[in-house]
Amino acid sequence: MPKTWAEDAQHRLREAGYRNGPVRIAVIELLDAENCCVSAADVHASLNERVGLASVYRVLESLHAAGLVRRVDVGDGIARYEPLRESGEHHHHLVCTECGKVEAFDDPALERAIRRVEAKSGYAVEQHDVVLQGACDTCR
Repeated sequence: MPKTWAEDAQHRLREAGYRNGPVRIAVIELLDAENCCVSAADVHASLNERVGLASVYRVLESLHAAGLVRRVDVGDGIARYEPLRESGEHHHHLVCTECGKVEAFDDPALERAIRRVEAKSGYAVEQHDVVLQGACDTCR
């Protein structure tokens, strides 16, 4: 039985008919180690450009199609990806409008407020993301 998100992703893709080649494994392991969303260019750079950017995009799209990652839009037109973990682990994003840095944050009070809105509105909220934009400490 898979223990980590990376093991689960490899197992599920194998069951879906995908081969677990070295590029796919490298991308999956890199995503599993990240604490926030990453772009295809970030993945490509982190892998020391040992693989082609097109291959990275193909792996990310196969993971998205299999429901293993979600695309994150932080408002700059660059698709970013982060694992959808079985634990339901969840965070939001701070984005620097000057340098483009993206950081994860979580806030239990914010999550409770979202649940209150859900209860009052009658909506069954399936997912949400909060993106806060501004200048980071370095750029400010």
